Amino acid sequence: MESEVLLEVKGAAGVITLNRPKALNALNLPMVREILPRLREWAKDPAVTRVIIKGAGEKAFCAGGDVRALYDLGRSGRVGEALDFWREEYVLNDYIGSFPKPYVALIDGICMGGGFGLSAHGGHRVVGDRYLFAMPEVNIGLFPDVGGTHVLPRLPGAFGVFLALTGTRVRAAEAYACGLATDVVPSAAFPALEEALVAGAEVERTIADHRIEPGPSSFADRADFIADVFGRPDLAAILAALAAAAGAGGAHAEFAAALLADMRTKSPTSLSIAMEQMRRGPHLTLGQCLTLEFRVVTRVAAGHDFYEGVRAVLVDRDNAPKWQPAHLAEVDPAAIAAHFDPIADELELLAPGA
Repeated sequence: MESEVLLEVKGAAGVITLNRPKALNALNLPMVREILPRLREWAKDPAVTRVIIKGAGEKAFCAGGDVRALYDLGRSGRVGEALDFWREEYVLNDYIGSFPKPYVALIDGICMGGGFGLSAHGGHRVVGDRYLFAMPEVNIGLFPDVGGTHVLPRLPGAFGVFLALTGTRVRAAEAYACGLATDVVPSAAFPALEEALVAGAEVERTIADHRIEPGPSSFADRADFIADVFGRPDLAAILAALAAAAGAGGAHAEFAAALLADMRTKSPTSLSIAMEQMRRGPHLTLGQCLTLEFRVVTRVAAGHDFYEGVRAVLVDRDNAPKWQPAHLAEVDPAAIAAHFDPIADELELLAPGA
């Protein structure tokens, strides 16, 4: 069997290829355990002057972590093994954020969840025609992790809060407009770009030579509305603003009504956790955010909604989750805050330069 992740030195580049195309390159623990040590080697290898990460096939860069496998572990009483994945994934995410050489993510196709964690913290996030991004964790009783606490609240115009709470899917133009993507390159030009990077051409100039202007975001005419609504301080205020806009009959009434209806289908606990992430994240480093996220996921993995969400969406596929609690009004703020409290087995990140 071919490896699930290919790690090669080609010319001046260390090249990571996520190699599970039939599974949309979903990330699992064996892949994490191969990538991190190789990155640490390449960081110290003078022959490797940049790293490229990409996905095999044309459908996905990486559609996320293998949540079905994590569900199965938790359901069979092996929560500790599921937590091993999150722990080591978060260490990798943090290491990418401090990687000492140019780190170029060539992101074409689906990029969600774990794929975001492998790409968002690097300096060069190059997206192609097929790019499709979302952080849809609130749909399955999880929360936007892998450093979402750090990245999303820093996006301009509360756009990251909007993405975190709605799981909205965006394309290249939207990602470029909000800063998720640093560059847009036609999918057909990806091989030439990679070839030039492998040959040792200067990274920023080479990417610039292949870059195109993606055009306006499809949310451009809603940017002020999103900034106003999702810039409010808590979930209740956001939902009230959506309800008011939906009832006012103005230009954004239909959009607001659709968002409001959709948010009411998501895990109330997940929405509350995500909102707390957005509140805390702007004041924290990436490592501090990942430490918080590991505290949260330790508690989520011991709870109800993650398993119920995965059951409804991926296992039984009835799309009728029974959340506990079922309504936002029933969520205890103190219980949400407690998700972020220290745990006995805290996340231990690599020391800088390790």
